[in-house]
Amino acid sequence: MNRVMLIGRLTAKPELRYTGSNLPFARFSVAVNRTFNNAQGERQTDFINVIVWRKQAENVCNFLNKGSLVSVEGRLQTGSYDDKDGNKRYTMDVVADSVQFLESKAQSQSRIQNQDVTPYDYQEAPTVDVDSDPFADFGDSVSIDENFLD
Repeated sequence: MNRVMLIGRLTAKPELRYTGSNLPFARFSVAVNRTFNNAQGERQTDFINVIVWRKQAENVCNFLNKGSLVSVEGRLQTGSYDDKDGNKRYTMDVVADSVQFLESKAQSQSRIQNQDVTPYDYQEAPTVDVDSDPFADFGDSVSIDENFLD
């Protein structure tokens, strides 16, 4: 059985893209806290790559922003590609069957307002105490080589 369930926050606003046959998809990363502390007493976070397809991809891109709390259910998919230097790179993604929005629009807007940023402007994120909100500022999204998608 290949089943994955995650709850976490988006690290960047997802972008809608299309395959050569005009099929919509989106890639995003979810930050998920581990349930235990390390030897230094700090809680660590895993960053899980997610792919979502069709109408759900459109919904994710239309309604979610950086920091949005989501539940993702799907399957684990591995892959590989050769980078520009000819080195083999391995990938692991969750292909989402379901993405549930776990906070209301009002909660999301309130969270954004408390951070003094607008929903679509995350270049200048405020300084936030990591203990109170570890997902506040992950920086820019990661670019993916187009050849990987084929």
